[in-house]
Amino acid sequence: METIDGYVRKMLFHGAAVIWVGLLAGLPFGLVVMGRLEGDVRAWHMAHLEGVLNGLLTIAAGAALKHLSLDERRVPLYAWSFIVAAWGNIVASIIAALVRQRGLELAPPLSNIVVFTLFVIAILGVLVGLYLMMRGAQKN
Repeated sequence: METIDGYVRKMLFHGAAVIWVGLLAGLPFGLVVMGRLEGDVRAWHMAHLEGVLNGLLTIAAGAALKHLSLDERRVPLYAWSFIVAAWGNIVASIIAALVRQRGLELAPPLSNIVVFTLFVIAILGVLVGLYLMMRGAQKN
């Protein structure tokens, strides 16, 4: 079984990696803004920010982990909830910008269904992670 330190490092790594991908998504965002690439400015802006914001959330959640009173069995769920949420949001956002789908409902085409599904998985992940954070912070 992995230690809490191992999960903290895992969360810091994935948080930084998601930020890195979000920063890379800033390149097409900038090109679309400048008119050098055709695309939806809003979608690329979202992809860029999703990476930065979700990566920061994962890093913060990792830093908070040692200060929470969580049962050892819940630590992997806590860590992976934030990691899955971060990757789900950045991947969904980039796909959405590339295929020009918003993923707001479970409806064709397949690309929209993929985006929707990734966003739902990410939402569930962050809700579970934040619930565990609240519970772990509440305990004495």
